[in-house]
Amino acid sequence: MEQNFQRSLAVDDALESGAVLAYEMNGQPLLPQHGFPLRLVVPGWYGMTNVKWLTRIEAVAEPFAGYQQARGYRLRLDEDEEGEPLTRMRPRALMVPPGDPEFLTRERIVKLGPCDLQGRAWSGCGEVVSVEVSCDGGRTWDHASLESAADMTWAWRGWTYSWRPPSTGRFELCCRAQDSAGNEQPLDPPWNVGGYANNAVQRIPVTVVD
Repeated sequence: MEQNFQRSLAVDDALESGAVLAYEMNGQPLLPQHGFPLRLVVPGWYGMTNVKWLTRIEAVAEPFAGYQQARGYRLRLDEDEEGEPLTRMRPRALMVPPGDPEFLTRERIVKLGPCDLQGRAWSGCGEVVSVEVSCDGGRTWDHASLESAADMTWAWRGWTYSWRPPSTGRFELCCRAQDSAGNEQPLDPPWNVGGYANNAVQRIPVTVVD
């Protein structure tokens, strides 16, 4: 059955975020999976606001009360709650898994010696100002080196960290981001019915071998 996805965005939010209507990506027409022929792009906001396959835009005088706005994509602890709307992306850092995957378990295998960790971090609430890395499952943390901030607001920020495993054995690597608005990525994010905005710290188990 055909369904229409409808969302609204306040004029102030659209202007502040630098929202655009995109018909090309990297100089080429949008692919169907990216929203051809026209897509709304709202930097810093979660994907449900970046509506694909646009067919119509309407200016309304009152807040839109369609299902996807009033019931879908809201943070609630119970189905009967009104909840809070999902808006800007919470801070998050992700790491490129180091080493090679073990054939059966897919756990990463890392050679003993210097190991360069790298990844990306982003936030829709402010500039990423810090990324920390833990090599012991979150018990202790150390600052990673951040790449220069991109010229474009809300772009992700690269980071690197040089890890020297102290011994062979199993380790758990983690990373977390902080932004200029004072938000920090949690070890365990608050639960909600839809599982939205999950920015829990990434955990990568690795085995160090000689």
